[in-house]
Amino acid sequence: MPFPALELLRCPVCRNGWDGPNSSERTLLCASGHRFDAARQGYVNFLTGRGTRFLPDSSEMVAARERFLATGSYGPIARALAEGCAAATAGGDDGGTGPRAILDVGAGTGYYLAALLDRLPGSCAVALDISKFALRRAAKLPRTAAVVWDVWRDLPLADAALDLVVDVFAPRNFPEFARVLRPGGAVCIVTPSPDHLAALRSLLPMLEVPTGKAEAVATLAGPEFEPDSVRLVRFPLVLTRDEAADLAVMGPAGHHSSREKILSLLADDEVRTEGAVELTVLRRR
Repeated sequence: MPFPALELLRCPVCRNGWDGPNSSERTLLCASGHRFDAARQGYVNFLTGRGTRFLPDSSEMVAARERFLATGSYGPIARALAEGCAAATAGGDDGGTGPRAILDVGAGTGYYLAALLDRLPGSCAVALDISKFALRRAAKLPRTAAVVWDVWRDLPLADAALDLVVDVFAPRNFPEFARVLRPGGAVCIVTPSPDHLAALRSLLPMLEVPTGKAEAVATLAGPEFEPDSVRLVRFPLVLTRDEAADLAVMGPAGHHSSREKILSLLADDEVRTEGAVELTVLRRR
């Protein structure tokens, strides 16, 4: 059985394609002889020997994310993203529901990608993240290559190979997005609005959200992209103390604060707040 979505990937060392007959689900061998072995959990680490200056999410942060997302609290984001991506790739006889080639940047556990694959059955995907703990989960998705990679570097994907790039609360390497997308392909980006989780952030050491993030997305994308649509998604959240702590720890705050410290700052058994994100769709010219 071949490694998933192998036709989308390129060797991160020489950028060549793969030696198909000598590659497998566990071993990727490029045409120049560079070899990468998949971990037993199914992901492959393309950063071996190179590393990254960025701090990957820890196993504790990933466990918190998995617990929180399993509650369905961020379901409105996943559903809006799946709807937006289907609309952005609509066309032809399938009405936007057919197979697509997808890249999920900063994919984490693959929660949002799973919703998208359900909406676009038969699609193949590449999930990139620097956390191997997160990609252990993402690697379980069907037809998905889970790859440890720093998204600020040249992406290990073929030119013009993708229909869709998905970016949820993740870094945005627009020059590389433009290279790997086909003309007419789309980038679907989820960014927090300034008041996203405002009531919770007032209690905990979580990052502030600057104003104008959606506008900045379109500006930073550059001339290779044109705006398609922007949608605001709002939804109420009623969280237990444990859920609120998981929500905080699964993000950047988890690099600096322990779950126990977060819990000590939550005096009430219930926290009421509101999710507010913007879904921006850009089209590759």
